[in-house]
Amino acid sequence: MRLVFAGTPEVALPSLDALVASDHDVAAVVTRPDARAGRGRTLRPSPVAERALELGIEVLRPSRPSDPAFVERLREIAPDCAPVVAYGGLIPADVLTIPRLGWVNLHFSVLPAWRGAAPVQHALIAGDEVTGASVFSLVAELDAGPVFGLLTERIRPEDTAGTLLARLADVGSGLLVDVIDHLEASDIEARTQPEDGLSYAPKLTTEDAEVDWTVPALGVDRRIRGCTPAPGAWTTYAGERLKLGPVSVLDETTLKPGEIATTKSEVRVGTGTTDVRLGEVQPHGKKAMGAADWARGVRPEPGARLG
Repeated sequence: MRLVFAGTPEVALPSLDALVASDHDVAAVVTRPDARAGRGRTLRPSPVAERALELGIEVLRPSRPSDPAFVERLREIAPDCAPVVAYGGLIPADVLTIPRLGWVNLHFSVLPAWRGAAPVQHALIAGDEVTGASVFSLVAELDAGPVFGLLTERIRPEDTAGTLLARLADVGSGLLVDVIDHLEASDIEARTQPEDGLSYAPKLTTEDAEVDWTVPALGVDRRIRGCTPAPGAWTTYAGERLKLGPVSVLDETTLKPGEIATTKSEVRVGTGTTDVRLGEVQPHGKKAMGAADWARGVRPEPGARLG
C-alpha cells in the first residue's frame, strides 16, 4: 500500500523503519516543523524528519495539519493509509478522510486506559503492573477510535518512562505493520473501545514532576521513574532545585519525610513510609553525579531536608 507516515520524536523511528522495510511504500512523512534545541538554540529537524531525509523520503512539515498547502499535497500523494506514531498535532476531520483506509495510530497503552499524551508516564506513576500498545483508527475524539489490535507488556520494577517507552516502541512497530498488512488484505475489523477502564494521561508539567516526600516510598519511587527522563523529577535543597534519578525503596523507617541522612557511600531520605536511597542527582547548573558525591560537596547538617 501507499503510505504517508506521521510522527515526530525518536520513539516513532522504530515504526518508520519497520514500515520502510515492509512491502509497503512510504511515499512521504508528516512531522512537526523544525524546532530550536541545544545551547545554541539552533533550528533542528525532528528525529523523524532526519531519518526520512536519510532514506530519501519526502518530508512534509506543516505548521498545522489544516494548512491548505499541506492538505493539497496530501491529496496529490493520495495515500491508501496514514499510520501515526506520536505526531503531536491534531488531524482535522476533513484531513482524516483523505487516505482511503484512514489514519491508524500506534498508542502506548491498552486502550481505553490512559488516553492522551503521556500514557507510559501515567501508567508508571499509578503503579500499573501491565501496560501495552494499541493500534486504532483516528477519529475526532481523543484516542477514542475503534481498535484494530493490541499487545501487552509487563512493567518491570526498574523501568523508567524512557526504558518502557523504548521497549513499547520496538514491539509496537511490529503490531503496526501487522495491522497495515491486514488492512491491505481486508481481513481485519476494528472493535469499539469498551466503556470500562477509561482513564486519561495528560502531558506532565514540570510542576507535576516535583517530589512530595510525605507520600509513601512507593509513590515517591513511581513518580520519579514516571518522570524520567522527561520532564525530570526534582526537589529542592537549600532553596536550589535538585534533579533526581530513580531511587531505591528501603525496608527501614529512620527519617522524617524529606529528612536527609548521609554516609560515605549513600544518601537516604525519609518519606511517608520507609526511607529511600537516592541514586543519581543533578544540582542546578551542574552535571549529574552520584548522591554520595553530591552530599560530600554540600555537607548537609543533621536534620537537613529536601523539599
